[in-house]
Amino acid sequence: MFTRSILAAALLASSALAAPPLTTIQDVLYKADGTRFNGTVTINWSSFTAADQSAIATQVLTVKIVDGNLRVQLVPNATVTPAAYYIAKYNADGRVQFEETWSVPASAQPVRLRDVRVASASGSTGTDTGGGVTVPIPETDVTGLIADLASRPMKGAGFAAGAVAVVDALGILESATGNATDCVHVDGSSGACGATASFVDAAALSGIVDGSNTSFSLSSAPNPAASLAIYRNGMLDKAGVDYTVSGSSIQFLTASTPQPGDTLLASYRLTGSTTGSASQPYPTPQVLCAGTGSATSATAFAGIGSCTIPGGLLVPGDRVEIRFDLEHQGSSGGFTFEVLWGGTTIVQRAAAVGDALVSGRAEAAIEAAGAQLSQQSWGTVLPLAAGVAGATDAYSAGITINFQGELAQAGDTLTLGGYTVVRLP
Repeated sequence: MFTRSILAAALLASSALAAPPLTTIQDVLYKADGTRFNGTVTINWSSFTAADQSAIATQVLTVKIVDGNLRVQLVPNATVTPAAYYIAKYNADGRVQFEETWSVPASAQPVRLRDVRVASASGSTGTDTGGGVTVPIPETDVTGLIADLASRPMKGAGFAAGAVAVVDALGILESATGNATDCVHVDGSSGACGATASFVDAAALSGIVDGSNTSFSLSSAPNPAASLAIYRNGMLDKAGVDYTVSGSSIQFLTASTPQPGDTLLASYRLTGSTTGSASQPYPTPQVLCAGTGSATSATAFAGIGSCTIPGGLLVPGDRVEIRFDLEHQGSSGGFTFEVLWGGTTIVQRAAAVGDALVSGRAEAAIEAAGAQLSQQSWGTVLPLAAGVAGATDAYSAGITINFQGELAQAGDTLTLGGYTVVRLP
C-alpha cells in the first residue's frame, strides 16, 4: 500500500511538472539575390494560456540563423483564446531587416515558415508590426493603462451631446441644462446672461411734502445708484449736497427740505427684474410671424398655416398675441376651424355656410411652466364667443402655433387670409 501511494504521488508530481508540447519550426531562408540569410531572429510574445492550460509568460527569444538555417521550438498558439501571436524580427548587418507575425499550429512534425506566417490578424486591435499586420495588446500588458482609465472622468446619466459639459460634485461629467440663450456659471448652473437694463423716467417720489418731512422713497432701488437724478420743480438736485440715497430710500438734507407745492420727480436705471425673476432678453414687442396662409378643400382637418417660436425666446411674464382671418368660398356647407398652441387647442369653432369671413384673436400668457390661453372669434354669421384655458406644453425648446380647417362638404374652399403672431414682453 505504501509503495502504491509513493507511485501515485510521483505520477501526480510528474504530471504537474510536465512542460507544454512544442512545435518545431524549421526552414532555410534566402536573400533576394539567392544567397543564404545570416543573422538572428528575435521572437517576442505577450502572455497567453496554451491549449493544455499552461501559463506562457511574456518573453523574448533570440535565435541565430546560420547559412540560412532556422530551427526553433515554440508552444503552439494557433488555437488559444484570446488570440495570441509571435512577432518575429529578422536582424542582419546590425539592423532589423523585416518583421512578420506567426501563429504556430500544434504539430508532431517540423513545420516551415509558410505554415506559421500570418497575413493579417483579423478582428484584432493593437499595434502595427510593420508589415500591415495588427496584433492585439491586452490592457494589462500596457504599464499604467488600467490606472489611467480608472482616473478618467466618467459620463453621468445627464451627459448629452451638443451641450456644455460640467463636472458634478462626484467628478462625473454631466451636461448643463437651461435655455439656449442661457449662460453657464462657474459652478455648472445656468441662467440668463447678464442683466437687461430698464429705465424709470419722471416717477414721483413717495412722501409728504409739508416743509418738514425729509424722508421719501422710490418704487424701486436705482441700479447703479449714481444713475438717480432727482428734479425739484424742474431743477436738478445734487446727490450728497441736497440728498442721500440708500436702496430705494431718499433722505433730503435739512437745508434742502422739500417745501409745500414742490414737485419732486426722479429718473433712474434698473438692472434686471425687481421681482427676482430672470431678466427679459427682448424688452420690446416683436412680430414673430406674419403673412398669408394656404387653402384647403378637404373634409378632414388640414394645416393652413403655422408659426414656430424658437427655443429660448419666451420667458415667464411674456404674452404672445395671435390674430387670424379666414375666408370661405362656396355654398356647399359650413366649416370648422381651430388654432393649436403646441398640442393644446386654443380655439375650435364650427361656422355656417353663410360665414364668408371669420376673424379671431388669441393670447398665451407665458408662465413658469406652460401658459394660460384666452381667445375670442366671430364671423359674418358666427356670433362672438370667448374662452380661457390652461396649457402645460413646454416652450423652452420652442413651440409651434398651428392653424387648421376642414370643410363640411366637398366643393368649398377655406383660406387663411392672413395671420400675425406678436410677442409682448
